[in-house]
Amino acid sequence: MTALLEVQDLKLGFRTEGGLARVLDGVNFRIDAGQVMGLVGESGCGKTTLARAVLGVLPHHAAQIDRGRILFRGTDLLGADPRMVNDRIRGRAITFVPQDPFTSFSPVFTVGAQIMDIMKWKSPRRPADNGGARLPALLRPYPGARRRADRAAVLELLDAVQLPQPERILAKYPHELSGGQRQRLMIAMALLTEPDLVIADEPTTALDVTIQAQILGLLRRLATERGVAVLLTTHDLGTAYEICDAITVMYAGQEVESAPIDRFFRSPAHPYTARLLASLPKSEGTVAGIPGEVPSLLRPPGGCRFNPRCDRAGPECTAERPAATRRADFHLVRCHHPLAEAAP
Repeated sequence: MTALLEVQDLKLGFRTEGGLARVLDGVNFRIDAGQVMGLVGESGCGKTTLARAVLGVLPHHAAQIDRGRILFRGTDLLGADPRMVNDRIRGRAITFVPQDPFTSFSPVFTVGAQIMDIMKWKSPRRPADNGGARLPALLRPYPGARRRADRAAVLELLDAVQLPQPERILAKYPHELSGGQRQRLMIAMALLTEPDLVIADEPTTALDVTIQAQILGLLRRLATERGVAVLLTTHDLGTAYEICDAITVMYAGQEVESAPIDRFFRSPAHPYTARLLASLPKSEGTVAGIPGEVPSLLRPPGGCRFNPRCDRAGPECTAERPAATRRADFHLVRCHHPLAEAAP
């Protein structure tokens, strides 16, 4: 099966005053059409950077891509015409749900004005420019018939994300809405262009627990009903369990394991994955942390970057990064000393 999105051997760094921070180190990753994939790991492991590399919104003055490809439906986004990517891919075929709904809207315009501005340029009913439109953006028309069709689609989707009285919602300013309402709006806006892939960057971080559960259930339902693939970045394994079909684990800029959700929780293969699962709070109230800390990406360790914190590490773990080995269908692990297979 051809992947909807496939990242191949992506090596990326950021230029800083202290030198080059090696943020992604030969990352390989894939999502199939209609799949909900969780990207998990501690803070600073490269999850958000990978998501932003896919979107093509890395800071050009600092980001340095040394090698790799990002294939979306077979097209390498890193080598494609930027005008084509901006017109057909970013914001249309691939959309984004940010983690903070409180800073994602301008406070001086109504919600409706901001959503319709997006629809003017990214609506699925708008013909692709193909790089040929020469009128300045502000002078390009918004045909009345398309505007009415776009507004009807907006109202329908606001109802689908369980926002009551959509017309009144569009007339409000962002400060008049709760955090849960704003995050529902962000999900609706990500789906308005009828995308193939939605990237959700820790979309429930700023919400309380009860609203988190509602948002996750909504995202899962809409993905299932509309056949949209979702890349969910999170450090919360409970969140990943609730919504994901599969999980890929990142550590210090390297992917270390990828598995379907049932195998991930039943039979982890990488020591880091096992440590993450052991860190979940127990019923008796105990928590087992992971000794040490994520290494500096300015001077990362050689080989498998988890080796300084791993009780199974040997000389070969520092000498070279292990190749990906297949444990079962769709279960890949990069480790010289993987854990034994769990009993069925």
